[in-house]
Amino acid sequence: MAKRVAVIGAGVSGLSSIKCCLDEDLEPTCFERTDDIGGLWKFTETSEDGMTRVYKSLVTNVCKEMSCYSDFPFREDYPNFMKQEKFWEYLQEFAEHFDLLKYIQFRTTVCSVTKHPDFLETGQWDVVTETEGQQDRAVFDAVMVCTGHFLNPHLPLESFPGIHKFKGQILHSQEYKIPEGFQGKRVLVIGLGNTGGDVAVELSRTAAQVFLSTRTGTWVISRCSDGGYPLNMMVTRRHHNFIAQVLPSWVLKWIQERHMNKRFDHANYGLSITKGKKSKRIVNDELPTCILCGTVTVKTSVKEFTETSALFEDGTVEENIDIVIFTTGYTFSFPFLEEPLKSLCTKKIFLYKQVFPSNLERTTLAIIGFISLTGSILAGTELQARWATRVFKGLCKIPPSQKLMAEVVKKEQLIERITLLYSLPLSYLEKLSAYHHRGLMKDPSGDKLDYISYMDDLAACIGTKPSIPLLFLQDPRLAWEVFFGPCTPYQYRLMGPGKWDGARTAILTQWDRTLKPLRTRVVPDSSKPASRSHYLKVWAAPILLASLLLICKSSLFSKLVPDKLQDRISSYLVTRIRSCSFPSTSNAAIQYY
Repeated sequence: MAKRVAVIGAGVSGLSSIKCCLDEDLEPTCFERTDDIGGLWKFTETSEDGMTRVYKSLVTNVCKEMSCYSDFPFREDYPNFMKQEKFWEYLQEFAEHFDLLKYIQFRTTVCSVTKHPDFLETGQWDVVTETEGQQDRAVFDAVMVCTGHFLNPHLPLESFPGIHKFKGQILHSQEYKIPEGFQGKRVLVIGLGNTGGDVAVELSRTAAQVFLSTRTGTWVISRCSDGGYPLNMMVTRRHHNFIAQVLPSWVLKWIQERHMNKRFDHANYGLSITKGKKSKRIVNDELPTCILCGTVTVKTSVKEFTETSALFEDGTVEENIDIVIFTTGYTFSFPFLEEPLKSLCTKKIFLYKQVFPSNLERTTLAIIGFISLTGSILAGTELQARWATRVFKGLCKIPPSQKLMAEVVKKEQLIERITLLYSLPLSYLEKLSAYHHRGLMKDPSGDKLDYISYMDDLAACIGTKPSIPLLFLQDPRLAWEVFFGPCTPYQYRLMGPGKWDGARTAILTQWDRTLKPLRTRVVPDSSKPASRSHYLKVWAAPILLASLLLICKSSLFSKLVPDKLQDRISSYLVTRIRSCSFPSTSNAAIQYY
């Protein structure tokens, strides 16, 4: 009999979890407390139900090819970055295509998830749910928690002296939906993340004045690269990731900051990172222009409020403030779990690979989507779900809980040492040197994980990490796109469990789908002389294979590989080099180099 799996939440990660259960012949039952799928992507006019949802004008900040389900590409006519309703339509198409809706119980709240009396033997869970006032209890073999990051608004009023005297309106960004009602108002936005930047920009078109307060500053990057292509597709590449791992961190940081300041000098705009603060980035195409035009004024952190004004840390005062909007994020919670599991799950350091609680004797509960990545969360949660379902079936193994908890203790000790190190009166470079030479680690709960490294780590556990050397031998054109092109989710469907026959085609046509919605006015192409890009396309692949041939002839290779296999590989490479019949890579990808 198939194992029964409870999936909590029918948002982005919940939908992928249902599908992954079906792919592994598990029996999913999804509990969704609202009346529709999509989670925060389903827009509503109000937040009366306590659910966090997107504001109406929100636009995705990861392009469609980098943020799709790995075996279900967006249609080619979809824009590269889309408004929330368009993205929700994609989720609806995904659910209907794979017939997921019949596994979802809507308007059903999960009240509790507790260990079954024989948990140590079976790993089962008792799940209590409530639908329209009627409670139900069921036993499940596994549980996938897909409630995400954005549960409880973080409203730190106690950190702002005088806020209770303030006579104007106080909101959290969870309550913000549309700009109507802000006409002619003087608005103070506190917090400069992606939401803070978006809200400030949108209100600048209707409000009398918008003030944007930030404690740390931020780097502001655009959705569009220098060549006009989606920035995600140009920078999230395997060869870039390889270079980043080789270069010293301070060199990499200098290069990145120099490049980001090319668009505009962040110091001139009041956005540069405060000394000693952690570097962060937001995606916003319009904020610099709004600052340039004076419709948004960047301010330091608020020191104190009066009845109608705000005093800032630099001594400046802004009078007649009508509305304060806190874009200060959310706190995480799992109210349906029992202690100590409830507390441990909110600390990412206790989650093995950000998925499995380290203290459980049986690995039958997975936290899906509780991650921060430098790339697509959707792609990350799907791979988490693929791994978790295979662990449930016993096809993938993880270390025992005793070993995992011992590793957590070591990490906590290292973090304490880092905290002590950074409290010392050392210069930044001295601290940085100590950090690297002592091999200390950061607290993983506060930083975004590198997208490619994390995805490859999970894929290696499943057996779906693409083998670049093997691909170069079997399919040079595909290998070129995988290593030098964008690291799109389709790469994790090329081989191993869950292999998708359409993955190769999806990768080789990803630029077609990218350019299709842009080329709405076709202009006859004029003849151009051959450029360096042209010669790079022609000669890059032969040169690369020639290098592989030299490696094959090296002494180390000779020791490790049998003679017969050497001859076969060498003859294959020689044939390829002589033919020079390599398909050119995408024009868009080449132009980046």
